[in-house]
Amino acid sequence: MHKMTVFQRFSRTFRENPSLAKMLIVFTVSSGGLVAFSEAKSEEGVNIVSATDADDKNKKKRVVVLGTGWAGTSFLKNMKDSSYNVQVISPRNFFAFTPLLPSVTCGTVEARSIVEPIRNIVRKKNVDVHYWEAECYRIDAENKKVYCRSNLAGDPNEKEEIIVDYDYLVIATGARSNTFNIPGVAENCHFLKEVEDAQKIRRTIIDSFEKASLPNLSDEERKKILHFVVVGGGPTGVEFAAELYDYVNEDLVKLYPKVKDAVKITLLEATDHILNMFDKRITAFAEDKFQRDGIDVKTGSMVVKVSDKEISTKQVKNGGEVSTMPYGMVVWSTGIGTRPVIMDFMKQVGQGDRRVLATDEWLRVEGTDSIYALGDCATINQRKVMEDIWAIFGKADKDNSGTLTVKEFQEVLDDICERYPQVELYLKSRQMSSLVDLLKYSEGDAVKESVEVNLEEFKLAFSQVDSQMKNLPATAQVAAQQGSYLAQCFNRMEECEQNPEGPLRFRGEGRHRFRPFRYKHFGQFAPLGGEQTAAQLPGDWVSIGQSSQWLWYSVYASKLVSWRTRTLVISDWVRRFIFGRDSSGI
Repeated sequence: MHKMTVFQRFSRTFRENPSLAKMLIVFTVSSGGLVAFSEAKSEEGVNIVSATDADDKNKKKRVVVLGTGWAGTSFLKNMKDSSYNVQVISPRNFFAFTPLLPSVTCGTVEARSIVEPIRNIVRKKNVDVHYWEAECYRIDAENKKVYCRSNLAGDPNEKEEIIVDYDYLVIATGARSNTFNIPGVAENCHFLKEVEDAQKIRRTIIDSFEKASLPNLSDEERKKILHFVVVGGGPTGVEFAAELYDYVNEDLVKLYPKVKDAVKITLLEATDHILNMFDKRITAFAEDKFQRDGIDVKTGSMVVKVSDKEISTKQVKNGGEVSTMPYGMVVWSTGIGTRPVIMDFMKQVGQGDRRVLATDEWLRVEGTDSIYALGDCATINQRKVMEDIWAIFGKADKDNSGTLTVKEFQEVLDDICERYPQVELYLKSRQMSSLVDLLKYSEGDAVKESVEVNLEEFKLAFSQVDSQMKNLPATAQVAAQQGSYLAQCFNRMEECEQNPEGPLRFRGEGRHRFRPFRYKHFGQFAPLGGEQTAAQLPGDWVSIGQSSQWLWYSVYASKLVSWRTRTLVISDWVRRFIFGRDSSGI
């Protein structure tokens, strides 16, 4: 028998016992304080079963999950009920930590460091899960089937379709980059949504510098080749521009000193400011920093055409003047669009006139009873209070008197707030302590239980509430929370069938099975380069500078999907600090 070395024994012990990896603690120093982050939950997964094994388990209800992004992976990680047979179908067999994609484009982090094989994530749990690397191209909602094709290159069965039956379908396919049908964007621009996109951008950057270093080029040709244009002033576009600036000025200028003066970075944004979803203080700081760094920020510039050599923009103001500029590389990072398979499915369920798939507050696709959609591919169509105002009034008016006392109103307060989140937002915006304050719109003192309001006065009190309705942003944070929420619903499906825990059914009898999904915002980051990051956290807390950069390191390290990826990413950061970024063209 082959004798294992000490290193082999050590390595095998950690692979077979992932819990030992939790001994690793990430320490970071921020403003003289020590910050430590660790993950509380273990990264348990699900056993992978074959198709033949799945047939033996046909008594279990089959849940088909489309996609292995943030929403799909979060759903799988939190799925615990062994009474389901879960089939995962996705064209990629890994989960990618997409917030670090801009770091991959410039070699700050390696691509393999931010991905985790889906089979590693879904193992060692008592839930039957099997994965197929295929792509769904049609959903048959009427017959509860999905049609897929193998995504493997050279697969002889690639053209043969795979038909999968389901009892429940979870759509988490994400979205594609939106070109807004602008001529030349799809053919000439780089996108930044997948790991392959980041790797392609990285190779193009190095190729551009190598090409500009050739001796047979004029200065004008070098300037064109080294003109990098970023379209989109959102978090991804801003972070990529900052990463590229650091890459050029900290690493590439040392290796390509003759062309350093020819490098130019331009950031195009159609609105008046970059990072307009952030606090104004962050927006102003980012614009000032980019100006100091020499990054040319052009706000109010809308792209109208992209050729293989030039990009044309139109000024939103000032008469709509159109101008063109030569470029070497364009990175398109603005807007998301619906995938073709989802567009076809939307027509089946009567949503053909919508731009994005609509679900109810429980993430169930409107027009279906067993299909759920989460993440970037869908949006919650929050029901308006005024659509149910008469039903709410009738449910609260238990004595059918035609009027509502404050006491009767208080009995349904919690259900109203839980069913309609815009009510709570409206109260905060008006600095009201409770829903009872709304009744002060009626005559008399609303605090006294003897005061009564009729339906018209009740409608008047709620007339402005729906103005606070907002769609959730298409972010990883939202998708992950939706996946976790839906998994918890599946885990407690049988229990909640018998003992519903949701709010009152104002248009029906009884209660909803589950509480509706509620998104909890934990804040957002905007890395601005030069070891400076802007952080906006709940409570209107804003921090900008190097301390926020260390907080960014800590939070992202703790949010990575496994201890393996945490170790790899942290080692990449350390390597970059010591040796700089890699400039190999691979």
